[in-house]
Amino acid sequence: MTTRTVLRLSAAALIAMPLAAPAAAQAPQRPAAAQPSLSVGATVTDDTGGEVGTIIAISGDTLTLRTDRHEVRLPVSSFRPTATTVRFGMTRAQLNAAVEAAEARADAAFAVGSPVRDRDGASVGTVAALDAEMATIQLAAGRVRVPRDGLRATPSGLVIGATLAELEAAATPDPEAGPEAETAQ
Repeated sequence: MTTRTVLRLSAAALIAMPLAAPAAAQAPQRPAAAQPSLSVGATVTDDTGGEVGTIIAISGDTLTLRTDRHEVRLPVSSFRPTATTVRFGMTRAQLNAAVEAAEARADAAFAVGSPVRDRDGASVGTVAALDAEMATIQLAAGRVRVPRDGLRATPSGLVIGATLAELEAAATPDPEAGPEAETAQ
């Protein structure tokens, strides 16, 4: 019995739809372009209307915002389109200061003795030596030299995109070997 009632309501709704359509078509429509959207080229402002920057890229759940000094990847959920602009909860000066503080923390993480974790979070060792392009990591099984840009600073130290097993396979067993002899492939 419930099935028949649902079917009758569905049929009644289908019959009534063509009659309701012209009335809906006469309702005033707001132009789609009237509300800014999160799109490349959109200007982003803070809550007081001050310009923060311009969206230069959107990829999935993140976007890249260009301020006067930095290009910053941020979650799309941090932005809210309004009737007149795209809003962000920080001023340009606050965002620039936050980026510069994060960069300073990252630079401080690149130091001899800093702990290094693999991509799975396992501790692999510590930084034994650094130069402008390479880092030497002291593992339990020896040493391995890796490109410095292959390391990423995190609050718990440096993270490398390889696993502990991969690093151990590439390690030089003799920890006294010179940096020139230690190379990770």
